[in-house]
Amino acid sequence: MDDVAAGEEHVKAALRASYKKQKEAFVSNLNGGTLWEINNVTLVAPVTVLLWSILQSRQSFFHPYTPAAAVVDFMLNCVAILYATTVLSSSQATLNIFILFLLLLIIPTLTSSNKVSKKVTQYAKPPKAATTQLDSETSVTELNKDPLPIKAFVTAYRGTMMVITCVAILAVDFKVFPRRFAKTENWGTSLMDLGVGSFVFSAGVVAARPILKQHLQGRSQGLLARLKTAARHALPLFVLGLIRLYSVKGLDYAEHVTEYGVHWNFFFTLSFVPPFIALFDSAFKWLPSYSVLALILSAMYELALDLTDLKKFILTGPRTTLFSQNREGIFSFFGYLAIFLAGQGAGMYVLPHAPATSMANLKQDVILRKLATWTCMWCALFYLATDYTIGLNLQVSRRLANLPYVLWTAAFNTGQLGLFYSVEALSFRSTVNNGTKNKSKNETDQRDEKERAEFATSRLLRAFNRNGLAVFLIANLLTGLVNLTVPTLKVGDQMAMLVLMGYLAVLAGVAFELDRRGISIKL
Repeated sequence: MDDVAAGEEHVKAALRASYKKQKEAFVSNLNGGTLWEINNVTLVAPVTVLLWSILQSRQSFFHPYTPAAAVVDFMLNCVAILYATTVLSSSQATLNIFILFLLLLIIPTLTSSNKVSKKVTQYAKPPKAATTQLDSETSVTELNKDPLPIKAFVTAYRGTMMVITCVAILAVDFKVFPRRFAKTENWGTSLMDLGVGSFVFSAGVVAARPILKQHLQGRSQGLLARLKTAARHALPLFVLGLIRLYSVKGLDYAEHVTEYGVHWNFFFTLSFVPPFIALFDSAFKWLPSYSVLALILSAMYELALDLTDLKKFILTGPRTTLFSQNREGIFSFFGYLAIFLAGQGAGMYVLPHAPATSMANLKQDVILRKLATWTCMWCALFYLATDYTIGLNLQVSRRLANLPYVLWTAAFNTGQLGLFYSVEALSFRSTVNNGTKNKSKNETDQRDEKERAEFATSRLLRAFNRNGLAVFLIANLLTGLVNLTVPTLKVGDQMAMLVLMGYLAVLAGVAFELDRRGISIKL
């Protein structure tokens, strides 16, 4: 009997090892897809936010936030993204066109409705500028406002990015998720490659807030104080990296070694960003542009890749030491640091308060003009880096986090910010009139501005954004749980979609509850 039991255990162990190899092969040696397709599938996010915004600005559909409103919110900002990246992945353009067509059908109905309250109109219109000028650009009205207000379009951008990221990290283990969207092996572009960089870029955007506060207060921290603050942010992330490392090794979980290395993981990369950013803040005194710093850092890293044996070492070197075993994570960090700096650069002009602009004067909008300028600059640099006729003929590599990868990530995310900003302007500023009547202080104080931002923000996306890193951690835990209990490679498309829908519903529920209780988990 003991021999029979031992034999059965041996067979089970062999089957587990075989299935583990199948799962590793399922996400290995992939080449990605086209930039056009990636742009198409991610366009569903601003398109659905546009539909949400029109419903809110014209009909106050999500105010008050009823169960029906919550379901519609979930369908628009979670389910649509899920379907765009899975069963409708070959028809992204059709899906976007359908949503826009639906929008065109319902706009006349919403416009002619008599149910629109005065409160909707009040929140949909930013206050008119006061006429008492302190100088050619600043009014008394503008001074009453928060210099660093909550921006609805930034919340929408970060919230949808988090939803796409959470969808992808579990969906990639099912066959319903196209292989061209999974992370590439060495070269190429894919949705998940972009997702990793976008996560870092979006973190950089909001990291500009404390720096802007210091500038407004006319003070600055010394290097030791900055490093101490950075250590408080880095330590929890490093601990999470250790927990993930030991859990993956202990559970014999399938892993893709060439992604970050044998022991390294994304939490380690995130944990090293704050200390290095604290050091780079010193360089900001001599070169006051985080975007330029990002470009210089990524260009120097690319020179090291091309002019030395570093690229060969990362891609083909033996794994004989702890350093060489984790070479992907160690050296790609410089690329992710550049991406974070590029995000900070965007945050420096996106987060500060700017006067409300009507659609008629949108060309003069300071934020939109800067977003458009930097998007064009990043795109032009990406073209010069990758074009084989007049450029450097470099290829994008997430594994290396090289210069083209940094430029692509920065161009995409700056463009996305521009799209979400335009959606907000179209939906909540379309009736703005640059009149000359004075408004009462109550309409221009910070409380009123906060209420307007809340009215223009999806509760679901706000919840995902508010505790983004905590939600990302929970998504990783749920992904591990599903993979340990469900044979994902053997599951059909219908069952996979049910699992993914339930997974998203759990994440949304947790995010909602944390937001409802006013809990913000800062790691």
